Amino acid sequence: MSTIAEIAARLQGYDPQALSATQVGEFLAQLVEPLRETEQVAIFDALDRVLARDVVSPISVPPHDNSAMDGYAFDGAQLQPGQPLELEVAGTALAGAAWRGTAAAGQCVKIMTGAIMPAGLDTVVPQEFTQLLDGDRIRIPPRALRRGDNRRLAGEDLRAGEPALRAGQRLGPAACGLLASLGLATVPVVRRPRVAFFSTGDEILSLGDARREGAVYDSNRYTVFGMLKRLGCELIDLGVVPDRPERLEAAFRDAAARADAIVTSGGVSVGEADFTKAMMKQLGDVAFWKIAMRPGRPMAVGRIGGSVLFGLPGNPVAVMVTFLAFVRPALLRLMGATAPPPPLLKARSQEAMRKKPGRTEYQRGFVSTAADGALQVRTTGNQGSGVLSSMVHANGLIVLHHGQGNVAAGDEVDVMMFDGVL
Repeated sequence: MSTIAEIAARLQGYDPQALSATQVGEFLAQLVEPLRETEQVAIFDALDRVLARDVVSPISVPPHDNSAMDGYAFDGAQLQPGQPLELEVAGTALAGAAWRGTAAAGQCVKIMTGAIMPAGLDTVVPQEFTQLLDGDRIRIPPRALRRGDNRRLAGEDLRAGEPALRAGQRLGPAACGLLASLGLATVPVVRRPRVAFFSTGDEILSLGDARREGAVYDSNRYTVFGMLKRLGCELIDLGVVPDRPERLEAAFRDAAARADAIVTSGGVSVGEADFTKAMMKQLGDVAFWKIAMRPGRPMAVGRIGGSVLFGLPGNPVAVMVTFLAFVRPALLRLMGATAPPPPLLKARSQEAMRKKPGRTEYQRGFVSTAADGALQVRTTGNQGSGVLSSMVHANGLIVLHHGQGNVAAGDEVDVMMFDGVL
């Protein structure tokens, strides 16, 4: 396990007083090591869990050639270019049981969707394409289909013995359904990471406290709770911790003893009159950063005991932005997830935005569809780091990159969407 100093030495141009957003991501990728403990869970409990090992398909899916349509199965070799085809119906094949008869030349079998294709038959004409004739006969018009149409081949989805899902995949609804289609009742997953979180500061009120001058109600704990919960972490809520050395020490020691990661908000800015930074440094191997970004410049990272520490700024929007930009990807790595982050979307800016090169800015934005079908985005107004309502009104973050300058109305910008994240 590398120390902060060892990781810093490996990063080109590392300067804790002027880190780019890219450098932060590179640092955290080396700081955070994936959990190794695994457990077996039922498919109904597997949603959003991270797969611990490759799942090899025990069967082929589908197990037999089957019909993709309600219609009539026949030997497609009987089709003649530009000619209709008349066939006698020899029987009916239902889903869930094989038809045991034999279809001779000039015959077909009425078949339901999902039914096993009878031996020797390779083509299905949809029922609505046919004309019923007298005497259990059908007529297929010319050029209605080609040989092999509407037949699902055995194993065309998955073949027995081949990997169905790879280790590190976060299991969504489709993956859970795929596992069930293989007859698997349980699946091996990485255990949930335990994350302790708390807010710091004498000015912070807990819900239920009487209001007092200069104090504000704690919102950060609830936004952090929501983001951690949606990520699938096991949560340890340590509440609001006042700026007293003995209380801070107790909270950090408790968190480090019980959690894989610790997320705090407040107490990491330069010149703050509190003991949070001093206690972090006393108890662990911690770096204090000034990141070239807006909002969310101050941040602390490191380890206390066996726990990874993320010390976030105190302003509500800065907490959420730094969590989305840095903490969430790091926790996904801790969970063993290997999928790349979702791609940024391109949208036309509906307004001009001032931006100086040399820092990454995350503007709260609302993405919609323009009259021409293209994506467009506007800001939600006041972009102050304490304006939490701006995150409520946004459906994504406009990402203005480190080297990017001013944006004119109509320019294309990158957007990080909230859907599924917030």
